[in-house]
Amino acid sequence: MTRPAAEAGPILYFRGAEGARVTLAVLTIRHDDVMPGAVTTPLGTAEPTRICARAGAVAWRHDIVVPAGADAWYDFEGTRYPVHAVIEGDMRIAYASCNGQEEGDLERPEDERNAMWRRLGEDHAAAPFSLLLQGGDQVYADEVTKADPITEDWPDMTPRLLDAHRRQALRETLAEAFFRRYAQQFAQADIAHVSARIPSLAMWDDHDICDGWGSLPERLLDCDAGRTLFDAAREAFLVFQFACAADEVPPICPDATGRSLGWRVTLPGLTLIGPDLRSERRPDRVMGPAGWTVLTDALSEAREGRVMLMSSVPALGPRLSLIESLMLLTRRMEKYEDDLRDQWQSRAHRAEWQEFLRALLEVHGRAPVTVLSGEIHLATRATMDTDHGPLHQLVSSGVTHPAPPKAWALTLGALANLGEAPLAKHPIRIRSLPGRWAKYTAKRNYLTLTRSGGGWSAAWEVEGAGPTPALHL
Repeated sequence: MTRPAAEAGPILYFRGAEGARVTLAVLTIRHDDVMPGAVTTPLGTAEPTRICARAGAVAWRHDIVVPAGADAWYDFEGTRYPVHAVIEGDMRIAYASCNGQEEGDLERPEDERNAMWRRLGEDHAAAPFSLLLQGGDQVYADEVTKADPITEDWPDMTPRLLDAHRRQALRETLAEAFFRRYAQQFAQADIAHVSARIPSLAMWDDHDICDGWGSLPERLLDCDAGRTLFDAAREAFLVFQFACAADEVPPICPDATGRSLGWRVTLPGLTLIGPDLRSERRPDRVMGPAGWTVLTDALSEAREGRVMLMSSVPALGPRLSLIESLMLLTRRMEKYEDDLRDQWQSRAHRAEWQEFLRALLEVHGRAPVTVLSGEIHLATRATMDTDHGPLHQLVSSGVTHPAPPKAWALTLGALANLGEAPLAKHPIRIRSLPGRWAKYTAKRNYLTLTRSGGGWSAAWEVEGAGPTPALHL
C-alpha cells in the first residue's frame, strides 16, 4: 500500500487588514481519517474547510481574524502560536526565494538544507517579522515529471496526442506528486516552525512548475502533456501557496477569471504587489493581457507610502543580450536558450521590459518603488537612475539552493561592468551588497526589510557571514 503524503501545518497565509483586524488563513495537511479541530483566536473560533484531497491526505483551511498588533495569537491542537500582526509603524518583513535544488532536493539532510530557515526562525524570535514574502521557486518540482512515463523525459520528449482517459490519469499522477512534494517540504522542522508563525505572501516561478516553464518551445507548452503539467502545478500552487482550492481565486488576486494570479495587498503606508510572470508566459512575452491589467491597476492605485513589487526574475540586470548573441554562433549552447529567455533582459522581451520599467518609473515619482527579486541563486542589488532618486532592486536567492560557483558570480559581475540602459537617461547599475566588494555574493541568503521611524532599510543575512550593514532605501 502506498504511504500517504506527509502531515504538515499549521501554515499561515496573509489575507489582508482592515482597521484593527488582520485576516489570515491557516492550512493543515492531515491523513484521510484525521479531521483537524477548530482554530481559536482572541476574536473567535474557526472550523476547518476541506479544500483538496490527494495522496491519502486532505488539505484543510481555517479562515481566521486576529487583532492587529504585536501580541496576536492563535490556538490549534493544544499549541498557542504567537503572531506579530503589526501592520503600521515600525515593522519587519522577511523575503526569501529559491527553496530547493533541481535534483535530490528532499533527500538532503535537513540540518544542511534548511540552515537558513533555522537562522530565519532565530531572527524572528529575536525581532519578529510581520510578513514573509516568498519570491519564487518555493519548491523545485523538476522531478515531479518523473512520476509518469509520459513526462519522464520532460522537456526532452516528443509531444503526442493523449486521449481523455490518459490525460486524466496523467493529471492525477502529477497532481499527487506535486502534493507529496509540497507536504514533505512543509513538514520539515525548520520550515514548519517559521511557516506556523509568520504569515506568507508568495508568487511562483518556473521551478514551481518545471524548469523554464513559459520560455520552453511552444510545442511543449501547448501539447497535452504540457497543459496537464501546468494544470497540476497550478492546483498545487493554489493549495500550498495560497491555501485555496483549485477552483478558487485567492481573495488578494484581482483577476476573477484566474488567468493571472497576480496579487496586491495594501497596508498603512505600504503597497505590496506580486505580478504573475508565469501563468501567461510564452517564449515571446513575460505577461499576458490579464497579468498586465492586474499590474497596471495595482500600480495606478498606489498613491502614497512605499511600493514593494516582487519580480520573480530580476527586473534590473546586466546586458544578457550579449550572451544570447554569442549563442547564435554555436548549436552546443542551444540548451541554455530558454534560461536566458526567462529573463526580462532577453532580446525577445526587450520592448515589454521597457514597458515594465516605464510603469515602475511613473509610480516612483509619487511613491518610492523597491523591486524584490530572486531566481539567480546569488545575492545582489541594483539601482536605476530617476529624477526622483534611485529606484532600488534587492535580489535575495536562494534560501536553500546551493550557491553557484564563484566564477559564475564573477562572470556576471564582469557583464554588469558593461552597463545597461533600456530606457534613455535611466541607466541601470549593479551594485554590491553593503560591506562587500563583489557585485554578486555566492552564498545562501535571505533579505530583511525594516521600517523604523517612517524610513525603510534592507539587510541581507548571508550564510557563514551574518547580516550585512543596513542599506537605507
